[in-house]
Amino acid sequence: MLSALPRATFTALAGSPTLKRLASRYAMGRAGRLARRFVAGETVSDAIDVARGLERDGFAVTLDLLATSARSSEQATQATRTYVEMIGEIERAGIDRNISVKLTQLGLDVDRATCIDNLRRILDAATPGDFFVRIDMERSRYTEHTLDAFETLWSIGYRNVGVVMPSYLRRAESYIRRLNTLGARIRLVKGAYHEPREVALQQKADVDAVFIELMHLLLREGTYPAIATHDSALVSATRQFAAANAIGPDTFEFQMMYGVRRDLQTSLSRAGHRLRVYVPFGQEWFPYFMRRLGEQPEHLGPLVRSLASF
Repeated sequence: MLSALPRATFTALAGSPTLKRLASRYAMGRAGRLARRFVAGETVSDAIDVARGLERDGFAVTLDLLATSARSSEQATQATRTYVEMIGEIERAGIDRNISVKLTQLGLDVDRATCIDNLRRILDAATPGDFFVRIDMERSRYTEHTLDAFETLWSIGYRNVGVVMPSYLRRAESYIRRLNTLGARIRLVKGAYHEPREVALQQKADVDAVFIELMHLLLREGTYPAIATHDSALVSATRQFAAANAIGPDTFEFQMMYGVRRDLQTSLSRAGHRLRVYVPFGQEWFPYFMRRLGEQPEHLGPLVRSLASF
């Protein structure tokens, strides 16, 4: 059965140049209805439309541009310009002023100093409109560089910026304590990449246990942390810890991806918790879409039938 395919298969499909070309050729055409369960569309206008609907339903939002890593200074400059233009469009639309960025898009693989300078340009554009910018954490080889970029800009006065910390990293607790000392806003996640054993925990039970420990640390000592998980057990653990320690729902928020666990998103919002939805969009939607299918493979059958009809 298609739904029995292992998650690694979907990761491999996400990197398939052939499938990616097919998806690009037909944009979000016939497969669009299914893809749009997880991806807002290809343009910032698409994302803004989705964000408006989510806000009407009582959710906070953040826009997440799906793009490739920059391989040249010119590509990094263009990506930076795209983010600055996106900030302007969000401001004119009047939706939640919150975005996420990936440093590889800004030139981290090209030149770290240029990447930091590009991030600074984005923060400069975001500051007048009171935007918040979250730096996503990518593969473990980028962890120290990402924290260095964040701390460099923090040290010169930028406060409209936060970071992501995966609980599967073996050094996650020391990183969080270091960031808590600064007063940084941290988004806690499990972690999305296949990492070597010496860098990251390998077993789900271990990752979950550390996630709970780090959640406790962030709720006790952090600055408006974001608890990002679709795992109902971890959500329940967070709610129970907050209630037992008189930690109000206005001091932290839950975060989830667009189209994932909509039932849980709705129940949390109705229970009075702030729930922020990550709204991904962009022309590089196919790899992201396939990774989401790996989490919910029951949707693969309709996709295959749709593509077969081209």
